[in-house]
Amino acid sequence: MAEDLLVARKVTKRFGGLVAVRELDFTIPKGSIVSIIGPNGAGKTTFFNCITGFYSIDEGDLIFDGHRLNGRPSYQIARYGISRTFQNIRLFENMTVIENIMVGQEPRLTSSWIGAILGTPHTRAEEEQAEKKAREMLQFVGLQGKGDWLAKNLPYGEQRRLEIARALASDPKLLLLDEPTAGMNPRETAETTRFIQRLRDELGITILLIEHDMRVVMGISERVTVLDYGEKIAEGTPAEIQTNPRVIEAYLGRGAAASANIEVSA
Repeated sequence: MAEDLLVARKVTKRFGGLVAVRELDFTIPKGSIVSIIGPNGAGKTTFFNCITGFYSIDEGDLIFDGHRLNGRPSYQIARYGISRTFQNIRLFENMTVIENIMVGQEPRLTSSWIGAILGTPHTRAEEEQAEKKAREMLQFVGLQGKGDWLAKNLPYGEQRRLEIARALASDPKLLLLDEPTAGMNPRETAETTRFIQRLRDELGITILLIEHDMRVVMGISERVTVLDYGEKIAEGTPAEIQTNPRVIEAYLGRGAAASANIEVSA
């Protein structure tokens, strides 16, 4: 049985009187692909923000690869080996594709701002290595030949890939993908699903994703966790989740279940 890479114990996050995440217990084994689903406002992205240090949790513990994340700043969590994408694409639109990926390497770079100003040999060597790695990443994500394009000039699906490439540039152990197929057509969705599978199979990265497309979730996930009003209401294999009455009532509904080829008992 695989060792757990991330462990959440009774994690709670409040915003005033609103409890966005309530006493959430959650684990993700190393080398797995796990999805979190739930209605809008269920607490999915809030939980991502807690893992990555954008929000501090109010109660509970978050443990990643032996490190306690409670109260840690985002840059330190990135150095531990957690990276993410966002529901709404957040690229540096007026920077080139290559420059966007190089920015993603920042948690692993050691040069100081003084070295950058003075152009020291160490800084120059590190910049050359960073550009080389960024171009290798371009090849891996299928954006070869577009390194000098401005990010804003890429088609939508390729902008999504660039955002993933930037997240990969920090050599993460755990990659959090927030609705990676949102806004894509069926062809782009199928390509992105296969690409996510490659990230795990070829790079050995553990994947945690939020996704509303049930075909993606059920086709790629080894385990699915369902949130509703900040609470975990179900967890299991895709097959178990597909036939869970509480999930169908809270999130899928009969129409969505039927469109995803989910069997719903009468």
